[in-house]
Amino acid sequence: MKLIDITAKFKTEDECLDYIEAMRWPNGEIGCVHCGLIGHVSKITRSAGENKRTRLFQCLSCGKQFSATSGTIFNDTHLPLTKWFLAIALVCEAKKGVSAKQIERHLGVNYRTAWHLCHRIREAMQEGGLLTGVVEADETYLTPKKPRKGRPYVKKDKRDVVLGMVERGGKLRLVPIKDAKIEIIEPVLDKNVSPDATLMTDDFSTYSIIGQRKFKAHFTINHQRSYAIGALHTNTIENAFSLLKRGIYGTFHKVSIKHLGRYCNEFSYRFNRRGEQLQMFDATLKNLAHGKALPYAKLTATGPVASNE
Repeated sequence: MKLIDITAKFKTEDECLDYIEAMRWPNGEIGCVHCGLIGHVSKITRSAGENKRTRLFQCLSCGKQFSATSGTIFNDTHLPLTKWFLAIALVCEAKKGVSAKQIERHLGVNYRTAWHLCHRIREAMQEGGLLTGVVEADETYLTPKKPRKGRPYVKKDKRDVVLGMVERGGKLRLVPIKDAKIEIIEPVLDKNVSPDATLMTDDFSTYSIIGQRKFKAHFTINHQRSYAIGALHTNTIENAFSLLKRGIYGTFHKVSIKHLGRYCNEFSYRFNRRGEQLQMFDATLKNLAHGKALPYAKLTATGPVASNE
């Protein structure tokens, strides 16, 4: 769904609630979120109030009240659903990402709200499953190699590393890793790539060892001699890295390693749906409606916060 469609279709809270109701109960029969009984509910309408839904349901069996947002990430949110819907559309449509500062300006909220909102949307952009077919794999370093004025040289083992895996003509998976050692790369490849896949990599010795003992077939290319020999190349994953870096350096400018996993999820998610922009909004909204809340206190807690918690 395009941004212009969002602004035209969801102008009020009631229109947003109608959409969430239709998504949660597509057959039109409301089901109790507490006892699960379908169809035995009464509707309650009340005047609008701060952080209160104007439309409630009461189960005639268990007697408990609930709304269309009960049990979802939208429950008890202080942000209007109209702004939630706009934020989802903006994040989904921005090929190189959209910063929290930009969301702040678009929605008229404070920076803390915009930053928390963006991370909750990214949290809903997780994907699973194994990559199959011909899979290209490589790693990239996000911190610039060369020193500039006012910025010292950063050694390679101190830079943020992202392992990328992509199916030819299929899905992308970007995963932050501590470094490019075999004991770190191998478990990530095991978790994300099918052993029946054909692995395409550069001639880094780590991939040679893993490819021989883990995958159906493994082909390497020496980038000092050539970047492509027919179908033998890693150009697809290099293109994905290029898009990620343009977003990190050009849109966000600086990304904490603590939250890097969510940014990688976001870019992978959009890349995998590059031909399905109209369906991306619905898919993200469904994930948010069925996902767990990401409290601000947890997001800002000391130490790493995994994107799949």
